[in-house]
Amino acid sequence: MHNLMKILIVGAFVTVVVAQTPQGQLSDSRLTVHTLLREDIFAGFIGDDMKRFEQGEKNIELLLTQRPDQKGNLLSWKGGALLYRAVVANENNRPEEFKRYYQKSLETFAEAAKQPSGNEGVGAITGGSFAVFADRLPKEYRAAAWSTAYDNYLGLYKQQAAILDRLPVHLRGEVLGGLAQAAQRTGRKDEMNQYVDKILAVLGGTPYEPIAKKWKANPESAANTSITCMTCHDGGRLSARLSEINK
Repeated sequence: MHNLMKILIVGAFVTVVVAQTPQGQLSDSRLTVHTLLREDIFAGFIGDDMKRFEQGEKNIELLLTQRPDQKGNLLSWKGGALLYRAVVANENNRPEEFKRYYQKSLETFAEAAKQPSGNEGVGAITGGSFAVFADRLPKEYRAAAWSTAYDNYLGLYKQQAAILDRLPVHLRGEVLGGLAQAAQRTGRKDEMNQYVDKILAVLGGTPYEPIAKKWKANPESAANTSITCMTCHDGGRLSARLSEINK
């Protein structure tokens, strides 16, 4: 299952992993912490490029010092990085290391959720991290991981429902695709169908539509396919933002 997930994620994000974040850009407040961190962290998630991933981890720590007003967002990125470390440990038969990283990731996500500000991305990052990696965890951890993904996507949906139709494709797809898949994985069949219908209503003509149609026609296929993270954060790429702000 995790190989399929990885192929789908690579297809969605391969163009995101471009240049490594220059250290001098970290202090540029015109760039969000998400733009500064995404590409190096995804280089690990997608391409197993641990050198860039480690640089992303270092950048998280630097940004926690430089931009404490973004603590919630930064801690959620740190939680995702720790979760990936746990997955790597599990897949390399290092159970004690897995447990240490996994517990630390849970604690870090929980701390991120408590932050009163600088937290607009916490639900998306937390939900997305667990949706991407849940099926790569040991079997006894998967149900709780998918439940966490569902809770975070549901919270995100409640925040965005009133403006969902006006959001960029990726943001619409992220929350609806994440909710549909997390609902399926947690046994919420009726809810899954509702979110699939919503995808068909507001994401026609996008990469989400054909998979939603497949799920609609054959609900059993949902157990073996992913509908999350199928498009890029084009406007949030580092190169795109640098070009825009340096005009």
